[in-house]
Amino acid sequence: MKRSLSDDALPPPKRLHTLNGAVPVARALTFESALYEELILLVFSYLDWRDLCAAQVVNTTFRRVAQDQTLWKRLFLRTFRSSRLRGGKGFIGRTDGREMKPIPGRAQQPPEPKEWREWFQISYRWRTGRCTTQELIGGILEPRSGAAATSTPHHILLAGSTTIIASSEASGCPQIHCLQAAANQTLRCGSSSPHPQTFHITAIALDQSPPALSGLLRLAVFLSTGEFIIFAIHPSNPVATTRKFNHIIQRRRSGQVVQAVYHHPLLISLSDTFVLNLYDLSSDTVRHSQTLSSVSTFPPSSMILSTQAPAPAPRSLVYKLVLTYAVPIYPLHLSLGVTELLISSHASSDSMSFTPLPNTAPLTVFSTRTARALDVPQGWIDQDKLRIMKEQWGRKLLRIQATQSDGKWVVLAPGEQVASTPSNAASGPQVTTIPTISGTSAASLQLYRLFLPAVTSIASPPPKLTFNRYLEHTAGTVSSMSLADGRCVTLGKNSVSIWDLESGTSAEVALPTSMRDEGQGGTIAFDDRRIITVRGSTVHVHRFD
Repeated sequence: MKRSLSDDALPPPKRLHTLNGAVPVARALTFESALYEELILLVFSYLDWRDLCAAQVVNTTFRRVAQDQTLWKRLFLRTFRSSRLRGGKGFIGRTDGREMKPIPGRAQQPPEPKEWREWFQISYRWRTGRCTTQELIGGILEPRSGAAATSTPHHILLAGSTTIIASSEASGCPQIHCLQAAANQTLRCGSSSPHPQTFHITAIALDQSPPALSGLLRLAVFLSTGEFIIFAIHPSNPVATTRKFNHIIQRRRSGQVVQAVYHHPLLISLSDTFVLNLYDLSSDTVRHSQTLSSVSTFPPSSMILSTQAPAPAPRSLVYKLVLTYAVPIYPLHLSLGVTELLISSHASSDSMSFTPLPNTAPLTVFSTRTARALDVPQGWIDQDKLRIMKEQWGRKLLRIQATQSDGKWVVLAPGEQVASTPSNAASGPQVTTIPTISGTSAASLQLYRLFLPAVTSIASPPPKLTFNRYLEHTAGTVSSMSLADGRCVTLGKNSVSIWDLESGTSAEVALPTSMRDEGQGGTIAFDDRRIITVRGSTVHVHRFD
């Protein structure tokens, strides 16, 4: 028998039962939600860097996608045609330009990701000359006065985040300042040989070989007393910095050392009388390897030292020294010359062979090649060769201010071409400026392309030094010049000029008023992120990052 229903009210239903079922809530369709991030990334890949920066202000999704490293890598490679920041010196990966793959992959740490967006910003600032300028304060260099203000320039070296500055002023104990983020260091260069009360630093050279220890820097310092010192610098630990040894040069007839290059264990010095000395610094000892001299080369000069592995003997190391200098042209003019010297650990009797021979002196020159800007062909010449000779003859100079090379490009900076005219004793000597044409004035630098083909046989082509173009600027006479990795930087009276020799672009950076008041002269150096300028006692850092 069924129970009768109670008169009480029924509880409310938990859900509403309808025939149509639940109605979904429709989301508003917006421009941001309608596109997937993969589609936005594909669209952004067709934009240039200006539109990519403008797209970041649309919304948060666009800002996140526009900062993708893949986009900026493609823009960096397409705009600057390089896979790294340019301008650095010394050891860069492998010497043959190839990337080393880790084998096995689990045995080595993965490489650090590259900040392509930051690299693009730095490279673009180099191209446009936009930088921040800061003066180093701290009494690094003593003020100069009188003629000393424009005499011997100071010495500057850049090694990563470390800046090495050495004064060329004479003192009882010259000092070298190592400036870094951790702690600054001061190296004292005391002499161990009988010397006058004061002496000065004539040249410094930084080791360009791969560091054996993390952060270890080797520095060679040459003194006017005829000796050189080797320091082992630890930038992160100043207490561990040591003075390796002090060597007194026995042959004082070679003159005073004015330039040096260092690739451990090979140390090469160049004197003011154009005498090259090669030293072997292996096993923490100094051994003089060879002396070379020349009577047909004149300053100014520059040297670059690199290594290469020849194909017939891939395990034998060969050093290549490229020396640029001034060549005299009868009766009063000068031109440009370049000499390549190949130095092997075992010299060979045949200059065209790289096969090492036993019982030979290590670190000696076994092959030399020379190329000149003014090339006079032998025998009968046709009209084309005569025209080329006339063009080369028109680029001769009365004075050369500086020469620099990076192994591929050679830059020649003319000096102020003045000549004295005879006059009576009452009026005194007068100086008149010689009229110059475009390309021979101090405002026109000469750019040459250096071709050094590999010597594989006796039929290998000879080296060539081909004129490329003029580099025009408004900074007046060049006081100092630096060239590395296809980038040339010059110091003028009121500005710094920057040339990208690969792309053909140029820019200028105005100097602060304090440096303009110092007058002429000065020293300049740069790496991939900054430029260091020194004039008198003023040191400025121009940063592009």
